[in-house]
Amino acid sequence: MHLIDFIIFLAFTLGVVVFGCSFFKKGSSADEFTSAGHSIPGWVVGMSIFATYVSSISYIGYPGKAFAANWNAFVFSLSIPIASYFAAKYFVPFYRHSGSVSAYTFLEEKFGAWARLYASACYLLTQIARMGSILYLLAVPMYILMGWDLHAVIILTSIGIIIYSMMGGLKAVIWADAIQGIILIGGAVLCLAILMFSMPEGPMQTFELAANSPMGNKFSLGEFTSDLTTSTFWVCLVYGIFINLQNYGIDQNYVQRYHAAKTDRDAKFSALFGGYLFIPVSALFFLIGSALYGYYEAGVAELPADIAQKPDYVFPYFIVNGLPVGLRGLLIASIFAAGMSTVSTSVTSAATIILTDYARPFFLKARRVKDQLTHHDPEHHSRHQRLELAVVRLSSVAVGLLGAIVAIAMLSVESIIDAWWTLSSIFSGGMLGLFLLGCIPQKINRWAALTGCICGVLVIGWLSLADMWNLPGPHLHPYLAIVLGTTVIFLVGFLLTLLLKGKR
Repeated sequence: MHLIDFIIFLAFTLGVVVFGCSFFKKGSSADEFTSAGHSIPGWVVGMSIFATYVSSISYIGYPGKAFAANWNAFVFSLSIPIASYFAAKYFVPFYRHSGSVSAYTFLEEKFGAWARLYASACYLLTQIARMGSILYLLAVPMYILMGWDLHAVIILTSIGIIIYSMMGGLKAVIWADAIQGIILIGGAVLCLAILMFSMPEGPMQTFELAANSPMGNKFSLGEFTSDLTTSTFWVCLVYGIFINLQNYGIDQNYVQRYHAAKTDRDAKFSALFGGYLFIPVSALFFLIGSALYGYYEAGVAELPADIAQKPDYVFPYFIVNGLPVGLRGLLIASIFAAGMSTVSTSVTSAATIILTDYARPFFLKARRVKDQLTHHDPEHHSRHQRLELAVVRLSSVAVGLLGAIVAIAMLSVESIIDAWWTLSSIFSGGMLGLFLLGCIPQKINRWAALTGCICGVLVIGWLSLADMWNLPGPHLHPYLAIVLGTTVIFLVGFLLTLLLKGKR
C-alpha cells in the first residue's frame, strides 16, 4: 500500500473511533445510551438505516455475486418498498407509543415472558452471525492489500468498533452511520466510473460482455420457475419480503432508530428514506460486479486464477491493483465505513436487548425494588442508573468479542452472501410469525402460540438439516426457512386458538 493510501485509510478509521468517542457524556443514563435522547433528525436516522443495510456484505458480496453469477440477489432489494410502506404506516407509530425501547416487550404482554425471551434470543443469534460475516469481509481487503493476518485484522477492528459503540451509545452510532453512508456511496460511484471508462470500446462494452457471457446473461434476475430447491426469482423475492418485514417490524436495530428520531414524522420519513435509498445503491454494487466481469473479460487487466475462484476477493483485488493512489485508500476506507456502521449498530442493539430483556427483568428488578423500599434519596436512584449503564457497556464488549469469534470461524466460507442469508433465515426462528399473531385482532391463546413456535422451530430444524442428514421429505432451499417457519408459527397458533375456542 502506498503511504498516501495508508494515511487516508488510517485517518478515516481512527477518525470514526474518535468521533464516536466524542459523544461520551459523563453521568448519562442507560435510556439515553439506548435511545439517543429522542433527538436525532429524520434524515440522519434514515441514513443510519440505509448504512445498516449497506454493510461489507453489500460492498464486497454483491459485486462478487454479480461477477460470478448474475443479479439474482438484487431481487432481495426489490422487496424493500413493501416493508418500508408497512413500517411507516404501522410499525413506527406502534413502537413510538409503546413506551419501551425493546422490540419484544409487546410479545411478553401478549403471550408471556417466554415469547419475549424466544424472540430476543433469536435476535441475538442473528446479530452475532451478522457481525461475524461483516468482520470477515472487513479483513479480506487488508489481507489482499498488505498481507495482514486475517485474524489480527478482525480482532483489531472489533476492538475499535467496541470502543466507540460502548462510549458513545446509539447517538454516536447513528451520526457515524450517516457520515459513513455518504462516504461509501461516493467511493462506489467513483469505482464504477473508473471500471466502465477503462473499457477499450467505451462504457457500453461492459453491458455487451456481461449480457452475452458464456455462463448466461449476467443481468438476469434468476429463473422464473416454481422450483423451490434453487435460488429462483420467486424464492429470493419471498425471502426478501419476509426478511425485510422482520427487519422493519421486529429487528431491534430499526426499532431503536424509530425511538431515536425527534418526532413521529421524522421516524416515518427515516423508515422510507433509508429503505428506498438502498435500492439504487445496491443496484450500483451489482453493476460494479458486472463491470468487473467486463473489465477482466476484455483483457484490460489479468485476474489470477486463485482470485477468480473466490468471488468475494475480486473487488478487493481490483481496488488494490486497478485504482490510482489516493482513491485506493478512499475505497478501502469506504468498505470499512460500510462494515463499521453495521457492526456498531448490531453491538449497540444487542447490548440494549441484553439490558431490557434479560438484566432488568431477572437481575436488576429485585435490586431496584429493594432500594425503593429501604431508600428514598436520589443517590440510590443514581446508583441504579450507573449499574444499568455498566451492564449495557459490558454487554457491548461481550457481543463484539463473540462477533469476532464467529468471523474467525467463517474464514473457510466460499460465498459470504450465501452463508449470511442462510444463517439469518435459520436463526430468525420464524419470530415474525409470532409477531403477526400478536398483531391480529383475534386474541390468540398463549398455549396455542407456544405450540406454534415449537412447530415452527421443528420445521426450520428439519429444513436446515434435511440435506446434511438426508432426512425424508422435500429438500427445499435454506432461504425458505424463514418463510416456512413464519407461516407454520402463524397458522398453527391461529388455527389451534380457533379449535380451542370451538371446544369451549
